[in-house]
Amino acid sequence: MRVLGIDPGSRHTGYGVVDGDGDRLLTVACGSVPLPASLPLPARLGRIFTEISRLIQETHPEEMAVEDVFVSRNARSALILGQARGAAIAAGIHGGLRVFEYSALEIKQAVVGYGKADKNQVIHMVRFLLGPPDLSDLHAADALAVAVCHIHARTFSRRFRVADRP
Repeated sequence: MRVLGIDPGSRHTGYGVVDGDGDRLLTVACGSVPLPASLPLPARLGRIFTEISRLIQETHPEEMAVEDVFVSRNARSALILGQARGAAIAAGIHGGLRVFEYSALEIKQAVVGYGKADKNQVIHMVRFLLGPPDLSDLHAADALAVAVCHIHARTFSRRFRVADRP
């Protein structure tokens, strides 16, 4: 199974494409879409949609997994993050993918085994599980963790929530 993982953001949207076959995982592509603050928000959202759509056409994932909205104290930031997620999800749906959502707690639990793991623990486990991909891009590392979470959920028949209802 090939999964596109997305770590949405209004400044950087991370992506990671992972092939998973049982216990074997392989990184196909990873990186992030840079979104300069100088661009107005609608242009940044358009760039997310365009770049994720291009990535889907190039890598042919079967499914997409997206990190769920993190509710913060700043309502404006949460709204902007939700719009970035929406642009990525729209690209996935437009590309014919089923889209699944996971909370940060679920992702950390699936990748590290502990839902309150810190970022360094997640990066360490992503490197361990996927071999030595260049993980200098923290947004890409988070997106790879989202993809790994989904593959584990599918492999081990864990309960997961579907963003699109067929």
